Amino acid sequence: MKLVHYIKPALLALVVGVLITSCVSREDIVYLHNLEKTEALQGTNKVPEAIKPKDLLTISVAAPEQVAALPYNLPVVGAPMNGIDMSMSVNGRQQMQTYLVNSEGNIQFPQLGAVEVAGLSREEVSKKLEGILTDYIKDPLVTVRIENFEISVLGEVNRPGTFDIEDGYVSLPQALGMAGDMSIYGRRDNVLVVREENGEKTHAYLDLTDSAITESPYYYLKQNDVVYIEPNRPQRQSASYNRNASVYISIASVIVSLAVLITR
Repeated sequence: MKLVHYIKPALLALVVGVLITSCVSREDIVYLHNLEKTEALQGTNKVPEAIKPKDLLTISVAAPEQVAALPYNLPVVGAPMNGIDMSMSVNGRQQMQTYLVNSEGNIQFPQLGAVEVAGLSREEVSKKLEGILTDYIKDPLVTVRIENFEISVLGEVNRPGTFDIEDGYVSLPQALGMAGDMSIYGRRDNVLVVREENGEKTHAYLDLTDSAITESPYYYLKQNDVVYIEPNRPQRQSASYNRNASVYISIASVIVSLAVLITR
């Protein structure tokens, strides 16, 4: 009977301990606390991505008289030949040929020759080309895309992978959305962003539970950024969890049950 007297309080203490340690505060889970304090600052770090050597661009030129704009466009990949439509499409869009930005920061543009684009944003390249083409066609409209703008999201997310960014802008929460959001096992207060610029790697740890994250220069991601979500402590512990632990627990439970029956 004395053994039972000690076992029951021990089991009760164990259950209470598990319940207490399993409680998670709202601050540990919910993103961007006190967002109203930083709403006025949102977007201040949204800097357009600058084009650099080795980038791949698609550039389309349109005009009210489209025939006049045709000589300033690269042929579409698989354009119709001999009356047969050989065109290819990606995501429902015709696949256009790309311009490679060379080591000097230039592209070879139809009819115009070398045009310097390195260091400019997509919008700036559009305006530059529109200004040049005004001398040749009426009211030109130039659309520029960076085709090799990619970011990677790894770690404790539901769909890790590498994602193409079409419009050149993506925030950290948007990137997590592309990856199916962070799993419940990911650390929200220690998100790593790794960046490489001008041959140098930099990194930052961001706290998604703090609205001040919107002030960070890493809040808006840049080309080839890598986001890594670290597993939380329970997940790390489970990774090193002894596969035989459940067997040991079962054996211990049987022993306790037998001890209770014997001492009755």
